[in-house]
Amino acid sequence: MTVPREAPRFPAAPEGNVTKRVRLVRTLLPPLIVLAVVLYELLVSQIGERRTEQWAHVAFYGLVGPLVTFFTIMWLEEGFVAREKAERELRHLYGELRASHNQLDTVQSLIRTLAEAADLEEVMDVAAQGVMRATGATHACLRLAGGLERAARGNTLLEAPSADLYPLLMPVTIGGERVGELALHFEQAPPGDRVRLAGALAAEVGTAVEAARRRAQDLITLYEVDQSIRAERNMRRLLERVTETMASLSSAQARAVYLVDEDGVLRHVWAQDVNGQTRRGGRVPGFVKRAAVTGTPLEGGEREAATVFEGTRCVLGVPMHTEERLIGVIALGREEGQGFEGTRIPLLALMASQATLAVRNARAYLYSEELAIGEERNRIAREIHDGVAQSLAFCALKLDVVERQIGKDPARAVAEVQLARTILREQIREVRRSIFALRPIDLERFGLLETVRRYVKDFGEQNNVRTHLDIRGEVSVSPSDEAVLFRILQESLNNVAKHARAREVTVRISGGDQVTLEVGDDGVGFDPALISDRVSSAGGLGLMQMRERIETRGGHYEIRSAPGHGTHVAARLPQA
Repeated sequence: MTVPREAPRFPAAPEGNVTKRVRLVRTLLPPLIVLAVVLYELLVSQIGERRTEQWAHVAFYGLVGPLVTFFTIMWLEEGFVAREKAERELRHLYGELRASHNQLDTVQSLIRTLAEAADLEEVMDVAAQGVMRATGATHACLRLAGGLERAARGNTLLEAPSADLYPLLMPVTIGGERVGELALHFEQAPPGDRVRLAGALAAEVGTAVEAARRRAQDLITLYEVDQSIRAERNMRRLLERVTETMASLSSAQARAVYLVDEDGVLRHVWAQDVNGQTRRGGRVPGFVKRAAVTGTPLEGGEREAATVFEGTRCVLGVPMHTEERLIGVIALGREEGQGFEGTRIPLLALMASQATLAVRNARAYLYSEELAIGEERNRIAREIHDGVAQSLAFCALKLDVVERQIGKDPARAVAEVQLARTILREQIREVRRSIFALRPIDLERFGLLETVRRYVKDFGEQNNVRTHLDIRGEVSVSPSDEAVLFRILQESLNNVAKHARAREVTVRISGGDQVTLEVGDDGVGFDPALISDRVSSAGGLGLMQMRERIETRGGHYEIRSAPGHGTHVAARLPQA
């Protein structure tokens, strides 16, 4: 908080020679005059000659008295002149102090406003206006590398500086490197103190420009980290990316990650030393445990750094935690320097918070995958039990009938064999459909569009159906949205293979404000109101579940069908 300073007041004139002289004259002159007159009269009374006494009186009272008065007045006048001179000097000094006070207020206000500026453009606007006011220039122009420029005009009618004005050009530097210039124009040649003030303000502007650029770079870094976290579901690669960015910001050559497991034990997960060698597992150093306990970034010296990374001289431990519990610790090590730059530690802590959220999401994703695998296993078991197993058992019964009837009623035996063959072929197709739907798809490797091309082509060949794929516009969605769209495609095509008895299927993907996936067939169709929550046999999702997956991501799911008129499925998600 800045305490406002009181404006300087006009100082009282000190008690000078004039006052002393007036007091001296007022105190001593009357007694001296009386004493002089008395002495004079005593001396004159001794003359005895009247004419001489008269001339003596004339000389004394007509000449000596005025001379004494004259010299007394001159003596007093010298004091008055000195006092007036002192008062003029005091007034001049007061004017300089008041101007300096106003100038200092302006400079302080400029520095404070520069520090509070949100971005580079605001810094340039504030700098041009503030420097112009602080220096009393008529025009000010701040130019930075890259073509950035801001100008300000004072109380003048001139839109631009004229040739009659006095120019002053001050360089704007950052770390000794010139990044721009501050051009000022004055009505009169600026004095030396004004030039020095302009140079100091140019240095402050350079500092503010550097701070604004650093803040912008920090925001870009945070955005890039956030995007990489959103795009990555593999925890190991995710942590490698985050720690790589943190190491780059802090000039660290070594990095390590320690995570708390499901039993609450802090364990070493991954590390990279100063030589670029990676390792997993191992003991947890005491320094890392202390950083976990403190809950705030902790710096360590050379001795502690050696326990975490060999060949480092300083170490920084940044805890990852939620409001409820500790998630882990990220450790960074440097080969040189006495410590980490304090101004970067808050940014590193913020990035660790982003990594905390990413770790929790990755763990939730892994847990959901485990649940999905378990559910998929249960579904496959149900399908084998309810579908393939019962069909095979039925075929076994038919073959038993054939065995008994082949000698008595060959025609019936042949019919039973044909029925069993038909059932077996249908179950073979069903098993192939299930295997096709369950086979792993590498979306991360091929991307959404190439994966769709491969899948649609294989689907047509597998199910003896004509397929058409139409891709229009630019398609850009997040990796998780890609997975959802592809899952909808899988479910829709699986339903076509299992229920539609279609001869032709059309798949269309189109970009725009939204990404739209459409799957249409010329099959038998159905009434959506009657089977909206039916679960498919191969994919495990019904129509209701597909709708919920799309709508929870801000999209829209629509299905149109009628008996004998085929089916059309449309899923829309916002572009990334």
